[in-house]
Amino acid sequence: MVNAGDMNGSGNLMDFLDEPFPDVGTYEDFHTIDWLREKSRDTDRHRKITSKSKESIWEFIKSLLDAWSGWVVMLLIGLLAGTLAGVIDLAVDWMTDLKEGVCLSAFWYSHEQCCWTSNETTFDDRDKCPQWQKWSELLVNQSEGASAYILNYFLYIMWALCFAFLAVSLVRVFAPYACGSGIPEIKTILSGFIIRGYLGKWTLLIKTVTLVLVVSSGLSLGKEGPLVHVACCCGNFFSSLFSKYSKNEGKRREVLSAAAAAGVSVAFGAPIGGVLFSLEEVSYYFPLKTLWRSFFAALVAAFTLRSINPFGNSRLVLFYVEYHTPWYMAELFPFILLGVFGGLWGTLFIRCNIAWCRRRKTTRLGKYPVLEVIMITAITAIIAYPNPYTRRSTSELISELFNDCGALESSQLCDYINDPNMTRPVDDIPDRPAGPGVYSAMWQLALALVFKIVITIFTFGMKIPSGLFIPSMAVGAMAGRMVGIGVEQLAYHHHDWIIFRNWCRPGADCVTPGLYAMVGAAACLGGVTRMTVSLVVIMFELTGGLEYIVPLMAAAVTSKWVADAFGKEGIYEAHIHLNGYPFLDVKDEFTHRTLATDVMRPRRGEAPLSVLTQDSMTVEDVETLIKETDYNGFPVVVSKDSERLIGFAQRRELILAIKNARQRQDGVVSNSIVYFTEDPPELPPNSPHPLKLRRILNLSPFTVTDHTPMETVVDIFRKLGLRQCLVTRSGRLLGIITKKDVLRHMAQMANQDPESIMFN
Repeated sequence: MVNAGDMNGSGNLMDFLDEPFPDVGTYEDFHTIDWLREKSRDTDRHRKITSKSKESIWEFIKSLLDAWSGWVVMLLIGLLAGTLAGVIDLAVDWMTDLKEGVCLSAFWYSHEQCCWTSNETTFDDRDKCPQWQKWSELLVNQSEGASAYILNYFLYIMWALCFAFLAVSLVRVFAPYACGSGIPEIKTILSGFIIRGYLGKWTLLIKTVTLVLVVSSGLSLGKEGPLVHVACCCGNFFSSLFSKYSKNEGKRREVLSAAAAAGVSVAFGAPIGGVLFSLEEVSYYFPLKTLWRSFFAALVAAFTLRSINPFGNSRLVLFYVEYHTPWYMAELFPFILLGVFGGLWGTLFIRCNIAWCRRRKTTRLGKYPVLEVIMITAITAIIAYPNPYTRRSTSELISELFNDCGALESSQLCDYINDPNMTRPVDDIPDRPAGPGVYSAMWQLALALVFKIVITIFTFGMKIPSGLFIPSMAVGAMAGRMVGIGVEQLAYHHHDWIIFRNWCRPGADCVTPGLYAMVGAAACLGGVTRMTVSLVVIMFELTGGLEYIVPLMAAAVTSKWVADAFGKEGIYEAHIHLNGYPFLDVKDEFTHRTLATDVMRPRRGEAPLSVLTQDSMTVEDVETLIKETDYNGFPVVVSKDSERLIGFAQRRELILAIKNARQRQDGVVSNSIVYFTEDPPELPPNSPHPLKLRRILNLSPFTVTDHTPMETVVDIFRKLGLRQCLVTRSGRLLGIITKKDVLRHMAQMANQDPESIMFN
């Protein structure tokens, strides 16, 4: 095992430990990993395995197993993530329907499954079958009337409160990290931050169970974001079974990047979109090897979910849809308008949600998470039940909004006035005037849209698992469907206008309102998350139609431009900054003309830098320095007079090395001299045994001069993943810049509070 320290490619500058002691090379909680060190340790491990593989057949087999372990981990992640997603889908389907009624023939069947098995169901009344009974029919033997409605209303609210209370209690007692969407923390972890327990087994179990409960409760949240967290928990669990990943934090993050891709793959049934999401949105370090493995994990996960077939229609998601009508150039204008709406909604949502979350953190509201969840659930259930579009699950709502109106559709949105003389094939129904059902549906959709916009702001960020993809898509789909119906009716009643004359003749099927709903959903999701490429690919995989890529791209790009005009941060970056995580975003630009000397510590008027000398400090001196400071490491210099830099020693490894030496090495006492050189210093006779700590010294710490522009320093921190960088002039140590210093300086330059960066 190689000791802690860092090589940047120029030979092996570190000693091997004769007897490796435990925990060397590991990191403390809420600290950042050293990417260079992890990379060099993996290179050393690989070199060792390659040289040993030539010694015997057994060593050669071991080297093959080591090479294949990455693919095995990907296979296991894909299988478990796909299975969990299938189980969650089935459980959500059943529990959502449980709020309204129960299946008498088999209580574990959802409404749809119950009526599939019935022999008495007709096509016209396919939602009604004797085996499925609403609670009012079961309890008071009434299906219609005020008393039945009130009883169903009351039980709907009770079930919702019961599910939400159970979820928030489980999260609070067993796994506090199971709350939220998980994507801001996953992004931070993938950038090299350690949050112990965030991807643990308890978190995986509780998040899976509570995700079913909260989605079934009818709250305005989705399961797609939390599924990324669930998949990353699977990745963390399987990587801990292989020493190649469990002992190297850098390699572990490659596995987690691939797991995130598998999570999106099963959330949307979009394997390619999942890989692009991981690359564009969550990953910090994404080598080509990780791209192939992510693709394999996403493929296995999608295949597993397809085998489970949770929706019984051979599709991976509830709102898969196919359209048969082409789109026309004149429609680009309403598509771009939907993009503008998506950008404005994204900006509004981020600002209001962050303001509410900040209020929750800084006031007494944050002390009562259970009460908050119960209050929001009660308000949601009370307002949602009377409106059929908010009563059903959000995924079902999106599915209905995306749907094209065929001849067999019974939805209110398809209540058009038919021409009795029409004799046309089923797939090519011409545009028709809207009937009373469409007009009442428009009013209900408008009310549902306002309700969704407001309630989602307060729901996202509560102490329960809560995804943002589905509520954002629902807002966009409702707005899009209304615009689509408007354009359709305009084209029908005014087909002689110049914009419609060329492409919309009377009796033709010109406008597809479902397509507008899909474009609106993409625009709103893009406005909130600022995704572009991965978003378009996910939506294209949802629809299975290459023809609609241009409208989706136009809406996604417009929504990003509009949202970026008001602020560059997406919702996940905003939550990262709110929580004070040390995340250096690759997308941020640093254009200020400051120098390393302006940022380094110590500054003028501060105490001098705490350093170790190479051969003149005792064990007691080192222990006192560690006790009196809370720095993560100390530069090692020739002497306090010369300040010539020798290397850098990590705090954690100094503590472990001294503790280990006291236990195992005879003669090491408090006044033993500590030396970091190859040869021991000359000591007077009868001196206690000196302690050599060269093995934990990083002999090639990263250094910059005091006149290096901060633009370059920020770039170095981003691209090399450094924890700290030493500032020198002509070989003399002047100061140190840590990742936290860089982040605080960037916050200060952007007129933000530098003290908001809390972690190391």
